[in-house]
Amino acid sequence: MISLEDVRWSQMTGGYKTLLDPRPLLKRLEAEYDTTEVWHELWDELHHQGNVGEASFAAVPFLVASYRERGVIDWNTYAIVAIIELARKNGENPDVPQWFAEDYFQAIRKLAETGATEILRAETAVAARAILSVIAVERGLRTHGKLLVNYSDEELLDIEARL
Repeated sequence: MISLEDVRWSQMTGGYKTLLDPRPLLKRLEAEYDTTEVWHELWDELHHQGNVGEASFAAVPFLVASYRERGVIDWNTYAIVAIIELARKNGENPDVPQWFAEDYFQAIRKLAETGATEILRAETAVAARAILSVIAVERGLRTHGKLLVNYSDEELLDIEARL
């Protein structure tokens, strides 16, 4: 896997389509006990109104590695990885740069594998949907992943009732 220092952060954009170096946030995520504020900032910077950038993709392997080290089920990692992947090549969003594409897709695969072992321990519907969304996206079921990560149970029941 590439290291945080190997990434050309100074040349990458995030969700706001401006230059973004998320290393300070990624380091805080690993170091802080209460990660609520860090997650708020990561969500804000890596994905904004459907937009992602190269820094969003480059952050994924580090988010997954950090998650696997923490060993605590947290829906944020699953949901943000699914959202970033679902935004790839959508609208004006870029594709994953070739020089770290292997690390990016391997991280999604590892997170899906982790999710497959954690799904039965998920304590909330939000966590279960986020985990299932990554598994669906990794298996190529992008529409299913999108439904799982973007809609609550109540919203999906409303959609189902209209069918």
